[in-house]
Amino acid sequence: MKLMQPADGSGVGPRTPGVAAGRLDAEALARNFDDIAPPLSDHEALVAADRCYFCYDAPCITACPTAIDIPLFIREIATGAPEAAARTIFDANILGGMCARVCPTETLCEQACVREAAEGRPVEIGRLQRYATDILMAQGEHPFSRAGATGRRVAVVGAGPAGLACAHRLAMLGHDVVIYEAKPKGGGLNEYGIAAYKTPDGFAQAELDWLLGIGGIEIRHGQALGRAVTLEGLRAEHDAVFLGMGLGGVKALGLGDLEGVRPAVEFIAELRQAEELAALPIGRRVVVVGGGMTAIDAAVQSKLLGADEVTIVYRRGRDRMAASGHEQEHALGAGVRIVSGAVPVALHGEDRLQAVECAYTRDGSAGLEVTGERFTLPADQLFVAIGQSLAGVPDGLAVEGGKIQVGAGGRTGLEGVWAGGDCTPGGEDLTVTAVAQGRDAAMDINAALTGAGAARAAE
Repeated sequence: MKLMQPADGSGVGPRTPGVAAGRLDAEALARNFDDIAPPLSDHEALVAADRCYFCYDAPCITACPTAIDIPLFIREIATGAPEAAARTIFDANILGGMCARVCPTETLCEQACVREAAEGRPVEIGRLQRYATDILMAQGEHPFSRAGATGRRVAVVGAGPAGLACAHRLAMLGHDVVIYEAKPKGGGLNEYGIAAYKTPDGFAQAELDWLLGIGGIEIRHGQALGRAVTLEGLRAEHDAVFLGMGLGGVKALGLGDLEGVRPAVEFIAELRQAEELAALPIGRRVVVVGGGMTAIDAAVQSKLLGADEVTIVYRRGRDRMAASGHEQEHALGAGVRIVSGAVPVALHGEDRLQAVECAYTRDGSAGLEVTGERFTLPADQLFVAIGQSLAGVPDGLAVEGGKIQVGAGGRTGLEGVWAGGDCTPGGEDLTVTAVAQGRDAAMDINAALTGAGAARAAE
């Protein structure tokens, strides 16, 4: 990645102390935030598709949380039928366009690819998926139609990946769906929580509009669970309820409150919604605490906005980071420094952050231990990305480890209530897993509402 920086640091540039807007001009910012993985051309797609062995019992399918028939869609591309390939993808994953952009394919389908095992160079499954889905979505027409109306009405809480996947599958099966969304826009983390260079040109909203083309789905904004609406009220007014509200709470460092310290998710959301990137203030020296994708996205985008120095501090070794090795290398290539085996222990500054004091860690008999060896990082800004939690849990739902406990098909302990996505265990905070959980919950809801499950059990 080539970062655009002012040549001499004069004027309002990277050398401006403190937190400042306009560190880079509009042209440099546009280049920095350009599409990180431009789409394949027709010729490139055919060449990439030709590398697939079209394996029987393909391991890439097993590695995909949504179980897309990858060899089939690649064969369809290879035979000049990308629209058919897209339908194969969307049949399993209605957010296949977004997943092609943000899914960690390097640790899922592409890691399982036979070509990866044999040559260390897998088939470019993610880019081929984007190639096919972009072509079909550009045509505008929705590839699926609704079944006959069932007369049943389902409430979905949250218009993120899990909620949208659930709503779409329910609508396709003939149910009417009302999505209750707290924020002004739908899309969840796809809209508010993913690095801008991964989804440029408003793709999250374009995909949302395209998905709603199925019909039968209404989104009501400003409807936060526990405030504007209650679970009890939703259960009374609907035949079923799906909870896909994600994790609204943010874990804090607990080291005091200085200006310049904020949650990384807030910074990413602000950046994603900014009309002018040049107006976003960024520090000259930025520290990010955490080891997941949110930490990587916050750190890389800080650098892209013009920060001189950006350092990620993670408490364990790099091999324990939730962010993939590919994403770590991307951050390093962007000029981000990763300090592993360390934790912040104190913040310095009177009113505004000036430095972050850290201590090295080690694995001890009782777990992770903080050593007496310390170092200090000068910092104008500190972004905290050490995890999120449920903002609030309605009565009657079992919670363990900060997430709603669910059984088969996403069923909670409350009659008529299902859940999926980041608010439940096992999602690994991935868009693709949230889609799978929302889709599967929709199928279970449909079975419960129509009696299909009982009919199958009686066979």
